Amino acid sequence: MSVNRTELVAQIAERAQLSKVQAEQALAAFQTILIDSLKAGETVKVTGLFSVDRVERAARTGRNPRTGEELHIPAGYGVKITPGSTLKKAVSNK
Repeated sequence: MSVNRTELVAQIAERAQLSKVQAEQALAAFQTILIDSLKAGETVKVTGLFSVDRVERAARTGRNPRTGEELHIPAGYGVKITPGSTLKKAVSNK
C-alpha cells in the first residue's frame, strides 16, 4: 500500500492544522526547492529523515533485452536518497 499525493496533503493538513490548500502549497514549495537544489548540484538534507544527492552516472554500454543489440547509454545524472537515523529506527522497529 502507498500514500498518494492527495492523501499526503490531507495528512499534512490534519497534523499541521492547515487547510488542504495550504498543505498543497507547502508540499509544492518543498518539491520546487528539492528540484532546484538538485539541478544546482546541491545536497538536500532533512536531518534524521533523509538526504538527497545528485550523482553522476558514467557513460556505459547497455543491451536491448528484446534484440540483444548493444547500445550506448550516455553519461548523465541520477538521484540518491539516503535514509537518516530517525527513519532507519522507525522502519526497523515493528
